[in-house]
Amino acid sequence: MKGGGGGGGKEAVTASILRFLLLLLLPLTALYFFYTLHLLLASAASSCPPDTTAAAASQSVSRLSTNRSADAAAVTVATVSEKKSAAAAAVSTETTLQHVVFGIAASSRLWDKRKEYIKVWWRPRGAMRGYVWLDRGVRESNMSTARTGLPSIRISSDTSGFPYTHRRGHRSAIRISRIVSETFRLGLPGVRWFVMGDDDTVFFPDNLLTVLNKFDHRQPYYIGSLSESHLQNIYFSYGMAYGGGGFAISRPLAEALSRMQDGCLRRYPALYGSDDRIQACMAELGVPLTKHPGFHQYDVYGDLLGLLAAHPVAPIVTLHHLDVVQPLFPDAKSRPAAVRRLFDGPIKLDPAGIMQQSICYDGANRWTVSVAWGFAVLVSRGVMSPREMEMPARTFLNWYRRADYTAYAFNTRPLARSPCQKPAVYYLSSARSAAAPRGGETTVTRYQRWRPANETRPACRWNIADPDAHLDQIVVLKKPDPGIWDRSPRRNCCRVLSSPKEGKKGGDKTMTIDLGVCRDGEFSQVVV
Repeated sequence: MKGGGGGGGKEAVTASILRFLLLLLLPLTALYFFYTLHLLLASAASSCPPDTTAAAASQSVSRLSTNRSADAAAVTVATVSEKKSAAAAAVSTETTLQHVVFGIAASSRLWDKRKEYIKVWWRPRGAMRGYVWLDRGVRESNMSTARTGLPSIRISSDTSGFPYTHRRGHRSAIRISRIVSETFRLGLPGVRWFVMGDDDTVFFPDNLLTVLNKFDHRQPYYIGSLSESHLQNIYFSYGMAYGGGGFAISRPLAEALSRMQDGCLRRYPALYGSDDRIQACMAELGVPLTKHPGFHQYDVYGDLLGLLAAHPVAPIVTLHHLDVVQPLFPDAKSRPAAVRRLFDGPIKLDPAGIMQQSICYDGANRWTVSVAWGFAVLVSRGVMSPREMEMPARTFLNWYRRADYTAYAFNTRPLARSPCQKPAVYYLSSARSAAAPRGGETTVTRYQRWRPANETRPACRWNIADPDAHLDQIVVLKKPDPGIWDRSPRRNCCRVLSSPKEGKKGGDKTMTIDLGVCRDGEFSQVVV
């Protein structure tokens, strides 16, 4: 019995040790299992797509919130950008006649005569905006503009309280100098430019817009030109826009002028005219003159042929002093009628090209031809260089009668350096539009030989035919080119298509000329 009891005790001890080891391993195994599972889950989460886990969903919500904020910011930026673009577009829109208001200085004493010039260029029925400023009422004061074909008439305010001490001038200069300010105070909407001129100033409206569109109307601009007389510029100023030739003032500058002008006028009682008073105020405002060669004061006497036949390569904007010089066309019934011939003909067809000079040569006859489109053609014997032809010929006299030809503010030349070179002059007789051979339309202007009464041609021994004896009319073909001033300024190319032949009796005494944009590498000033 004692031996069986000992063996059972050993087995109990062994079982107890096994149970202890098992109980010890179970927690370790569970810990190892859960730790391994955690690692597996973490690895799976990192390799799964973003939208398959809670963390990915959280990130998506965060991204959506961020994107919405970014989109909102982008919308705000886009709105601001669109507003800026719209404002820029509004500013960049082309200046039209509705953005311009004219202030025309006139006197009741000369009104019946001078109003005929205004009727030539003014566009009634609301096409243009402006006022004639008079010292007192006239017959048209109470008439409608539709009936008169003139701008509205206003009476200038009293200026008797302003001092004026110049011995040779007239105090109406003070009244006229205030026209821009008085026009500004009318409060017209949408005005970008205030343009001033005299009642005997003729404006070319389309060319005026071409010039004004080159400038930013939001900036202070004072645009005009000088006198043709060197002495006039010395006596008054080389920095002054002569009022008769017309000048333009941008709206911001007109506003500044209206605020300070009355005080400014009291500081300059000894000045002569209205335009030098304007310039004195501009000097105080710190705004210099922006010169443009298309504004013409024409402080000259005599015949404008030499000046207009060699007009600067720039759009012509104004003509002044037409009562002082000879009529533009010698066969016209009156001076206003002569100007009307321009407006009823070539200006309707191609305003940008009016008065633009082109130079070419008739090699067969050895003639030099100068075309002032829409006005006149000059034909001279021999070959004259373009350098000489683009210089105005002295068909006019200085504003100061005793001054000689050296008293101009530009270069001039004699009409002919040799009697043989006296040009034959052909003035515009008609202008029309016609179909061009290669499609589109072209202008056809015709110029007739003008022979003054009792004219005698100078004797000449040159072995060159006299154009006066062989040429009665000139036909010029030219396509309208409204974009001519958007390019670099340059004379049109000029080609003589046909001309009368020397020694050929009878037949058509007509020369045909073609004007056009120069092709690449082509030059019109080729001396034969």
